[in-house]
Amino acid sequence: MSTVIVSPKFQVVIPKEVRDSIGLRVGEVLQVVQYGRRIEMIPVTSIKAMKGFLKGMSTAFVREDDR
Repeated sequence: MSTVIVSPKFQVVIPKEVRDSIGLRVGEVLQVVQYGRRIEMIPVTSIKAMKGFLKGMSTAFVREDDR
């Protein structure tokens, strides 16, 4: 687990091991989400980049009788 310090301008540096593990690049856009006192930063992925990411996923499932 890494820790960071909030600067006087409310900036933080994402630790190198975290950047490398998720493939974060310079200029990438992150969405910031707040859950109570917790903050999550989620990389924004374009629809074009997501093309085919569900390839091979099974679509077979059992439907309820009333459907």
